Amino acid sequence: MTQQPPAPPRALILAAGRGERMRPLTDATPKPLLPVRGQPLIVHHLLALAAAGVREVVINTAWLEEQFPAALGDGSRWGLKIHYSMEGRDHGGALETAGGIAKALPWLAPQGEEAFWVVSGDVFLPGFPFAAAEAAAFAASPYWARLWLVPNAPHHPGGDFGIDARGLATRSGADKLTWASVGLFKPGLFADIVPGTRLALRPQLEAALDADRLAASRWDGPWTDVGTVERLNGLNLGA
Repeated sequence: MTQQPPAPPRALILAAGRGERMRPLTDATPKPLLPVRGQPLIVHHLLALAAAGVREVVINTAWLEEQFPAALGDGSRWGLKIHYSMEGRDHGGALETAGGIAKALPWLAPQGEEAFWVVSGDVFLPGFPFAAAEAAAFAASPYWARLWLVPNAPHHPGGDFGIDARGLATRSGADKLTWASVGLFKPGLFADIVPGTRLALRPQLEAALDADRLAASRWDGPWTDVGTVERLNGLNLGA
């Protein structure tokens, strides 16, 4: 009997934030829908995920959330199926990162065990492969999460984590890097969060780190945290 290949991983694009530092642009448009090099920032992720073989994507929303389905539809134009996790409608506002992941778990891991991608809708990382082989290796590993880290930008000089010789994230070290807001996760990391809870991701990452279950890799490709109007303009000017 021929064994069926594993289903491609699902992905969550985090898109619920208000984007305060990018006002007034974000007063009328959610940050992930602002144009970068000819198309909405979030579409760059959708194209990359589709090219990597991902077929189902969850987008969590809160601020001006009705604009996302209006702009992106059901995802079929990219060969994707998009689910919208509407935190504004259901909970009155954004649930932060861990809370947003917990709410989206029924779509991301319908059997309760599948590994999945998470990427922030307000970073630009052209060329990141979302490689199926990386996802499969992570799913078979003992790790609870795997983060990709980038060299520190001027606005975040202290970094977030180091990487030790085992490929695990560390809190200390002279060579700390910045989390690129992209990673692979397993649902067990969020199993204790009641859906609808507003919770940041850092406590879950700290728990994984303490258990030696937080893997980390370095990404040296292009990456921009599109957190200010100046950085957005720089991207659109080709900087």
